[in-house]
Amino acid sequence: MTELDEYWEKFLKDTGRDSEDRCAGDLFFESKGFVEAELLSLVLSGRKTAIFTSYSTFAIDGEPLPLAGELYLVVNKKNEPICVIEFDNVQIVPYNEVTWQMASLEGEDENLEAWREKQREYLEDEGAVVGFEFTPDIKLVFQTFRVVYR
Repeated sequence: MTELDEYWEKFLKDTGRDSEDRCAGDLFFESKGFVEAELLSLVLSGRKTAIFTSYSTFAIDGEPLPLAGELYLVVNKKNEPICVIEFDNVQIVPYNEVTWQMASLEGEDENLEAWREKQREYLEDEGAVVGFEFTPDIKLVFQTFRVVYR
């Protein structure tokens, strides 16, 4: 049994969750301008309660979109378990329709303009690797979550 499996089993036992509850996957938080420890601190403090992912990445990779209610194991760069989060809401939103209320849930930027600039750079870089082009109406997967175990 791996360290991640052991952590998941401990989560189920400590929270009284059904042993049928399964981990939907592992998440590693990274962001331009932030180091891993800062992002994990934002998640654990409850200041970071959302992430945006390009819809194109899911489509190109043939991966299903996450669903509200799914549980994810957050890991650090060493693939060590940090906490378990549960998605509260998952929706598709065009980049140019993201509001400051939504973007601020990421807990990383001072205003919508800063978020847009950083997100655009990220999407352009990701698109160059994965195979899509940034457009102002590119679809993003907006996921809100809460920490349910740490």
